[in-house]
Amino acid sequence: QHPVVGQAVGLGDQAGQRHHDIRGVESPAHAGFPNHQITFPGGVRVNAQYGSFDIATDQPEKNGGENSAPAPFDLFLVSLGTCAGFYALRFCQQRELTTDGMRMSLTTRRNPETKRLDRIEITLNLPDGFPEKYRGAIIRATDQCAVKKVLVDPPEIELVTV
Repeated sequence: QHPVVGQAVGLGDQAGQRHHDIRGVESPAHAGFPNHQITFPGGVRVNAQYGSFDIATDQPEKNGGENSAPAPFDLFLVSLGTCAGFYALRFCQQRELTTDGMRMSLTTRRNPETKRLDRIEITLNLPDGFPEKYRGAIIRATDQCAVKKVLVDPPEIELVTV
C-alpha cells in the first residue's frame, strides 16, 4: 500500500495496531484506506472526506477564494474549541449540572512581527448557579481535550509524494 498525499504518516500506523477516533469508533485508516482523503474541487477550495463526512474549505475573497466555506485554519481553531467544549459538556452531564447558558469562546493573538499565532485563550462562560466547588475541576476536565494535547506535544508530520 502506498501513502496518499494528505494521509497522516508516522502517527502510530504500525502493523497490528488498532486506532479509534475520539468517539471510540475504529479509524477507517486501518480498514485499508487513509483517514482523510483530500481533494481539490476547483479555485482555491480544498476538501476532505473522513469516513462518511465531507468537509469543505475555501479561502476568503482577499486570498483568492469565494468565501464559500471556512478556511482550513479556521477549522483548526474550531476543532480546538469544540473539543474543549465536549469535555466541559461531559463534565456537566456526568454531574447532572445544567448547561443552559453555558458557552465557550476562543480569542487569538498573533505576534505582530511574525504574524504567527502565539496565544489562544479559551473562555468558558459557566451557567448561572454553577457550583463554585466545580470551577477548578471543569477547567482540569476541559484541559483533557485531545486537540490541545496534540498542540502541547505535537506529533511528527511527514509529507510524502507518490
